[in-house]
Amino acid sequence: MSVLMFGSAAAAFAKNDGYEQPDYLNAIKITFLSWTSGSTKVSYERALPQVHQSSEICASLISAGYDKYHNDPMGFTVRYGHKFFMGESRDEISLKGFYLRPEVIYSYYNYNCTNTGLHNCKATAARETAAMGALLGTFGYQYIYRRFLADLWVGAGYAYGNPADTGYHHGFQLWDYFGTSHDHIALSFSIRVGLCF
Repeated sequence: MSVLMFGSAAAAFAKNDGYEQPDYLNAIKITFLSWTSGSTKVSYERALPQVHQSSEICASLISAGYDKYHNDPMGFTVRYGHKFFMGESRDEISLKGFYLRPEVIYSYYNYNCTNTGLHNCKATAARETAAMGALLGTFGYQYIYRRFLADLWVGAGYAYGNPADTGYHHGFQLWDYFGTSHDHIALSFSIRVGLCF
């Protein structure tokens, strides 16, 4: 619902502005506030204007940020997504509009296990290793104003691998709601901001 509200408000603002938006084909983005969860994420997106789609790759350095779980994580996340844009902006701005995005994610990091999350720690290990892959479907809205870009999305999918005790994999969160947990259900929701060129 928040994605729909954001997209509608942004579209109304753009129509009243009077500025003729150039059709930029490239964007560099950071995941907004990712550093508050222990990592820094940088993305590059390239438009495919002939088909109103785009390709996006994101790399994350786990440890470059505030350690909210206090478990000293160190590692990386990589993800690739392919956006299929929908709606009115089909022949106008290549990187703008509502979209569907299938994506694949791989997260690998080690950390100090705390026994406070979804799984118990191994007694013989000083540090644990989490290695998870996920295949997600996401729905979002990407807004462009001049060179500024904001990208908001929500998504879910299937995860597989060796989970962290917190269930958080610096790119997706394993299901842990309503008194239930599941290692194979991945959720993703975030905001990216950046610049077009």
